[in-house]
Amino acid sequence: MLLPEEFEKWKKATGLNIHEIYGQSETGLTCAVSRGMKIKKGSMGKAIPPFEMQIIDDKGNILPPGTEGNIAIRIKPTRPIGLFSGYLDILLLRFNCQKKIHFAIMKILFQLQMFRFIWNPKFPRRYFHQGYQVLAPLNLSDFEAINRCERDLPENFNFAGDVLDRWAQLEQKGERPPNPALWWINDKGAEVKWNFRELGLLSRKVANALTKSCGLQRGERVAVILPRVPEWWLVNVACMRTGLIFMPGTIQLTAKDILYRLTASKAKCIVASDEAAPAVDSIVSNCPALKTKILVSENSRSGWLDFNELFKSASEEHNCVKTGSQEPMAIYFTSGTTGSPKMALHSQSSLGIGYTLCGRYWLDLKPSDIMWNMSDTGWVKAAIGSVFSTWLQGACVFVHRMTQFNTDIFLDTLNNYPITTLCSAPTVYRMLVQKDLKSCNFKTLRHCLTGGEPLNPEVREQWKSQTGLELYEGYGQTEVGIICANQKGNEIKPGSMGKGVPPYDVQIIDENCNILPPGKEGDIALRLKSTRPFSFFSEYVDNPSKTAATMRGNFYVTGDRGIMDSDGYFWFVGRADDVIISSGYRIGPFEVESALIEHPAVVESAVVSSPDPIRGEVVKAFVVLSALFKSANTEKLALELQNHVKKVTAPYKYPRKAST
Repeated sequence: MLLPEEFEKWKKATGLNIHEIYGQSETGLTCAVSRGMKIKKGSMGKAIPPFEMQIIDDKGNILPPGTEGNIAIRIKPTRPIGLFSGYLDILLLRFNCQKKIHFAIMKILFQLQMFRFIWNPKFPRRYFHQGYQVLAPLNLSDFEAINRCERDLPENFNFAGDVLDRWAQLEQKGERPPNPALWWINDKGAEVKWNFRELGLLSRKVANALTKSCGLQRGERVAVILPRVPEWWLVNVACMRTGLIFMPGTIQLTAKDILYRLTASKAKCIVASDEAAPAVDSIVSNCPALKTKILVSENSRSGWLDFNELFKSASEEHNCVKTGSQEPMAIYFTSGTTGSPKMALHSQSSLGIGYTLCGRYWLDLKPSDIMWNMSDTGWVKAAIGSVFSTWLQGACVFVHRMTQFNTDIFLDTLNNYPITTLCSAPTVYRMLVQKDLKSCNFKTLRHCLTGGEPLNPEVREQWKSQTGLELYEGYGQTEVGIICANQKGNEIKPGSMGKGVPPYDVQIIDENCNILPPGKEGDIALRLKSTRPFSFFSEYVDNPSKTAATMRGNFYVTGDRGIMDSDGYFWFVGRADDVIISSGYRIGPFEVESALIEHPAVVESAVVSSPDPIRGEVVKAFVVLSALFKSANTEKLALELQNHVKKVTAPYKYPRKAST
């Protein structure tokens, strides 16, 4: 695809014209700028015999000049000999151009792939959109094109059947490295290794246990409150296989939290561990929809079905349900600053295909990689790093269940296991850089990531100086997945979340939907085109007003404030409702937190708004002190920290109140 400016440079340097052509494997040459023809910059020329080229709409109507549409070949009474004969061994390809159209365009069984011609002035190149649906079995490489919105969603998709079982087939053929699919260890020396074939077999047994033994029906909701145990993965995959909707939750939920989730979702079943079972029992009488309680434990409990017994008696034979691509798969509870948590509903494809690009480009995963993601099982970050992104790429999910987080145990694991990819919250990296990391020997570790909260630039610098490894930050939401990321091959600007990632068009806008220029603070938003991206959540269940409130014009508004620089990098300011307004000044908590943590006395910091009768609000800081400063004079240290913030950032942002 020749750019007009390249044409001009060539002609100026050589005195010669460049004659552009356009064609396909299926048709050969279809358009060309022939000799003797007037050359129009940026044009592919005119149609060449024997083809009659037209621009048509989705119904086959020929469009007038200047109107964008699908490039098509009009078929006369007979099929041109220049067209290919057919796609071998693929009889179930349905293209969007196969519609009832006017007589001039005949219906073709093996139709050429239709392309939509787009000239995008923002990026000086042409884009072509393949607009067909695949009914034949998908190849794993197809998911990237679908995630980019270069292909339509298939009518049916199931992550367990179309991804996990496909990797099991490749394993059997010897076309995948001999890594486990799941590699689990704990502090007591226990270890579990399952390849994709074993994961499939075991999850089929659990699928039978849920549907046949427990009588659960497709579309019913299952609350899953488990720690990092192998059964968590089995239950989630089993729900995918059966069309059940799984709802992960952290074991730190209180009885009140669990009651709200069970009643709001009308869950039919809960799968829980010893940690959550007592809380469930204390509120179960207030959950009329709940019919089944399954306990994952070595112990038995009255009123609960034993997971191990159900598993032992279940059959290994199970046919994966043929779920629709946009059929519900999971519900994640996401909290706001006010009101009860919202239930973000995700589809089979929004999670199961929507994290393809994330896995390949941000996580940089290959089938030979071993990925250790530290996220709690209750958060969507566990779905990203410990299920979908990793398994879409055929990589291994590594899990270390620690009774309590311990930096020494953590570093021993990195030293002793062949982990290639690490993803953890900035808080973990803040704790790790307090250790002597230069004495560690991370033989296989090559890629480190972080997200879930803003990364302080100084933590990134300390990690890199001690380990030689870069930290790649990502930013996203439960509702839409990864929005911005620092990816390999791109320059990293300390403190930035990176650039917007496909398929999203990330912008900074004001309250009137105006796109703001670089350097201006505004709302982080995703600009939508004609349709809502399939990678979005489907809705907030039973809350249409909250669902609608995420949209402002043709923008999805994240609820976060940020700034984009002239190079397209995004900088996090804070939640839109977290920004502190003191004496008319807008202050982002993260900037003050970053300034505080640069001081050697501060290990961790959190900044909030505090009411003030004069200024309306003032900045209040909570800090965790390093060991060397714990005995320091509190008043003197507070003053020192205030002066430090004044020097590092604008003086009006300093914390007027502090607590250790």
